[in-house]
Amino acid sequence: MLTCKLDELMAEDALLAEEAQKATLLSYAPYSNFHVGAAVLLENGEIVRGANQENASYPCGICAERSALATAQNLYPRVPVVAIALTAESKGETVSQPVTPCGMCRQVISETQKRYKSGIRILMLSKTEAIIANSIEELLPLAFI
Repeated sequence: MLTCKLDELMAEDALLAEEAQKATLLSYAPYSNFHVGAAVLLENGEIVRGANQENASYPCGICAERSALATAQNLYPRVPVVAIALTAESKGETVSQPVTPCGMCRQVISETQKRYKSGIRILMLSKTEAIIANSIEELLPLAFI
């Protein structure tokens, strides 16, 4: 994994980070006040956003990563995912520590990567830095198969 400052990101990654930040505005998080945004870059150059959607019955909610991946696969069912970026805001401020996918999202990223037989870069962002994994195996070495 690589850690860098946001202003050191390659142009394509910087754009994806910006789209993830915009996606936080789509979040519905009245219970946690933790607004997560994700942006997925597809092989065809399209970027698809997703945001967490909470529910009073917690298991009914959906994380930003799964929201973005599901939307991407519905809109572009045969186009591989190249990268996913995620960030979060709390109390109107971008978080100070990079956001990482939960276990369920890691498994969904793993399945998506397996589906297309190609690695998915994962950009985990904070207010000032990014941690970049080159594939899900760096975050989930023993995925359920």
